[in-house]
Amino acid sequence: MRVPDSRGYYGEFGGRFVPETLIPALLELERAYKEARRDPEFRKELLYYLSRYAGRPTPLYFAERLSDYLGFRVYLKREDLLHTGAHKINNTLGQILLARRMGKRRIIAETGAGQHGVATATVCARFGMKCVVYMGEEDMRRQELNVLRMRLLGAEVVPVKTGARTLKEATSQAIRDWVSNVRDTFYIIGSVVGPHPYPMMVRDFQSVIGEEVRRQFKKMTGRPYPDLLIACVGGGSNAMGLFYPFYRLRSVEMIGVEAKGEGFGLGKHSASLCRGKKGVLHGAMTMLLQDEDGQVVNAHSIAAGLDYPGVGPEHAFYKASGRARYVAVDDRSALKGLKLLSQLEGIIPAMESAHAVAYLSRLRRKLDRDKTVVLCLSGRGDKDMHIVQEHREDLI
Repeated sequence: MRVPDSRGYYGEFGGRFVPETLIPALLELERAYKEARRDPEFRKELLYYLSRYAGRPTPLYFAERLSDYLGFRVYLKREDLLHTGAHKINNTLGQILLARRMGKRRIIAETGAGQHGVATATVCARFGMKCVVYMGEEDMRRQELNVLRMRLLGAEVVPVKTGARTLKEATSQAIRDWVSNVRDTFYIIGSVVGPHPYPMMVRDFQSVIGEEVRRQFKKMTGRPYPDLLIACVGGGSNAMGLFYPFYRLRSVEMIGVEAKGEGFGLGKHSASLCRGKKGVLHGAMTMLLQDEDGQVVNAHSIAAGLDYPGVGPEHAFYKASGRARYVAVDDRSALKGLKLLSQLEGIIPAMESAHAVAYLSRLRRKLDRDKTVVLCLSGRGDKDMHIVQEHREDLI
């Protein structure tokens, strides 16, 4: 099955649910992207910046001590070693080159954990474009260091003070900006969410993760493919970047790890695939956290980048079709995952990635010793040291 179809649907999920004024802009974007990805010069330029500017390829690292502890072989895809500290730069480089090709000079973005905002501000500085980043007030408090980085790079960071003051509200505000300034503004969406063609486009730019893993894993191990892929899922771009190149390889199991937060009570978690219902948010049909009346509820996670009440429509399709399995890890377990990787491998993961690391512990001694797992380490933990400080009695 080809995903998405010509209308931007992944099975029953996806599509374009936007104000009429945005339809021409989305059609223009879809045409421009399809032309760009067929253009050898565009692909060559993107490859240049991914390698010489962002630092690709990232290593596939065999985590020996973690593997000994767990009882099976774990390989870490080190997206944390990229310029700006996370996988987000893969996508922002692709989209900024597309914006320049389309003649757009003003860039807007939304951000939760701040890593997408930093990556957007970074590429705007490199290409000399005006940058406006919308960020919830609560996330600005939690990610003060990234706010400083964005402003140092020349971006205007606009605090969003409505609702829960997190990623959902920041995305809504960015869409309102785009509706008002659609002629000269390019919206760089940070995950595999939003109206078509964004989920497809972001997936394609992030697929460099899984494509590299396929080459690296075979070279390192002599085996054609790993047995299991694991990644954290908020909107889901790092996970989709890892999963998609393996989509047709049914022998490779895929697990996405959502945020259980403080438990499965309403408003206490961000596990929209584990506990959500079908609905429309930010331009696409997907799985959402909703109350009994169908209203989207606030999400919660200790990781700002997972604090979102929806998920990319392709992930919703993977779950519905059975291609991938989705689980949830709570805040306390995520903290244990952060400590585990830090003390066994000397690698401090982002709190988002720590959810995926924590799930590995559930598999301890349950997989055969020769089973191979690739985990996407989507970002580094520098930005989360304030969380370590707040929970230092439990961690140190």
